[in-house]
Amino acid sequence: MTDPSPHVLRYAAFTHDPDGGNPAGIVLDAAGLGDAEMLRIAAEVGYAETAFVTGEHDGVRDIRYFSPIAEVPFCGHATVATAIALAERDGPGRVRFATPVGEVPMETTRTAGRLVASFTSVEPRLEPMPEHVLDELLDLVGLDADALDERHPPRISFAGNRHPVLVVADGAAFDGVSFDPARARALMDEHGWPATITVLHRLDDGPDGRLRFEARNIFPVGAIVEDPATGAAAAAVGGYLRALGAVTPPARVVIAQGRHVGRPSELVVDIPERGGIVVSGSAVPIG
Repeated sequence: MTDPSPHVLRYAAFTHDPDGGNPAGIVLDAAGLGDAEMLRIAAEVGYAETAFVTGEHDGVRDIRYFSPIAEVPFCGHATVATAIALAERDGPGRVRFATPVGEVPMETTRTAGRLVASFTSVEPRLEPMPEHVLDELLDLVGLDADALDERHPPRISFAGNRHPVLVVADGAAFDGVSFDPARARALMDEHGWPATITVLHRLDDGPDGRLRFEARNIFPVGAIVEDPATGAAAAAVGGYLRALGAVTPPARVVIAQGRHVGRPSELVVDIPERGGIVVSGSAVPIG
């Protein structure tokens, strides 16, 4: 008989502060859980996603992700949190996850006393954004086309999930983005976007010359309307920048997120010349 109350860990990802980053639920032993049970647990946890480790074979752990309303093909912050939880239990090293979108290898290391996890996304790809879709998105967030950054044109980017990407030129306009969650959810369901709508603002380059962005990720699920840290979107942004020639690989990009929802986070994105995008961050237990 399935345990009706499996042990759920709660971690904040892409932060060193339990009050920052993106909360994720984690069930390390979910082999006996069915889809309805995992969805129920994710809804009870109430975070953007809960990760379920459903089995292991040949050193590869099967993992699935559920938001409070549906299964999600891939979730970066919950993957990072799960890898950190395993590293705390088993020690740092390499972990391989079999996700619904393909195998995602992880590396966990200890740096300055803190565990850091890095995942390598599946092969990214870029799609054009149809004009009518761009019009719908701009209307959703209350922006005109001339508010967009000409250096970074709108696209739909995939690195595990399909994310529409908008880059806003002006910081005040970026801060002023607002949207109706129900309308955003309807638009995402209509276009088959299972994760977030990604809105970026390019900051001044860091002292090391690296590109820096701030991100807002629209993700209306239950009580959540905006995601504090989105690893899958960060990977998609890395693929987007490489495909557009906005960086010269190998390159590192830093993305700040979560300021607008009171849970600041930082995601480090490494962009190789080819292959998957590497996203790194820390995670800490909540409570």
